[in-house]
Amino acid sequence: MNLILDSFWRAAAYCMHPRVIILSLLPLILMVGVIGGLGYFYWEPALDQVRVLLESSALLNNAWAWLERAGMGQLKSVLAPMVVIAVVTPVIVMGSLLVVGLLMTPAIVDLVAKRRFEGLERKQGASFWGSLGWSLGSTAMALVALVVSVPLWLVPPLVLVLPPLIWGWLTYRVMVFDALAEHASREERQTLILRHRIALVGMGMLVGYLSAAPSLIWSIGVMTIVMAPILVPISIWVYTLIFAFSSLWFAHYCLAALQDLRRERVAVQLVAEPNL
Repeated sequence: MNLILDSFWRAAAYCMHPRVIILSLLPLILMVGVIGGLGYFYWEPALDQVRVLLESSALLNNAWAWLERAGMGQLKSVLAPMVVIAVVTPVIVMGSLLVVGLLMTPAIVDLVAKRRFEGLERKQGASFWGSLGWSLGSTAMALVALVVSVPLWLVPPLVLVLPPLIWGWLTYRVMVFDALAEHASREERQTLILRHRIALVGMGMLVGYLSAAPSLIWSIGVMTIVMAPILVPISIWVYTLIFAFSSLWFAHYCLAALQDLRRERVAVQLVAEPNL
């Protein structure tokens, strides 16, 4: 617990570092460009497809008729955009995490290492392509889990548990690997994951809940559809800052744990040497 809290406040303090703030803007620019391009070409076709699906449902048509009699027929015009946004938002979250993992995390880990763990040996336990493959594989599994779990979101308690749990698992998988890729050997990384799994998963879940907070922007009301060009970049930047904090948190925790592991092994070796 002491290591979790120590890493937490250090990560919060590092978020104010100018380099971290600048790094947080790079994924934002990239993601806004990608989402802007996809939105330009696919927003209207996506809305048309959703409208077709909604209008093909007899149950929904009865609901529309009831809403029109109740004077709320205008809700039909905003449902399709809200459905598209609801589907796209988890993809944005995971895309932000993937971009942060590939672009920000190595630079953040290097910053933490140079400022706090200068003497920690770098054993190059994973390459860039290994990190990329791990991140892509983990993201694919998380997307499958999200899609499969969507029907369970209709159960009120589960909608508050499953998405943050899945995002937390993904955060834990990506951040731990990237935090240790440069410094730890493969054997050291596996040892640390086994030894600290509960704490690391708990940290990932907390980050998962934090990453769900920007989604509340879309619950303001119908005006969020009109303001989407402004709110989407804001949401992405908030996501990026949260993931930047998580990169710092996992970097401080994992590198400190790695340092403790190596000191422990050196101490054991020194104790054993007189008996040789």
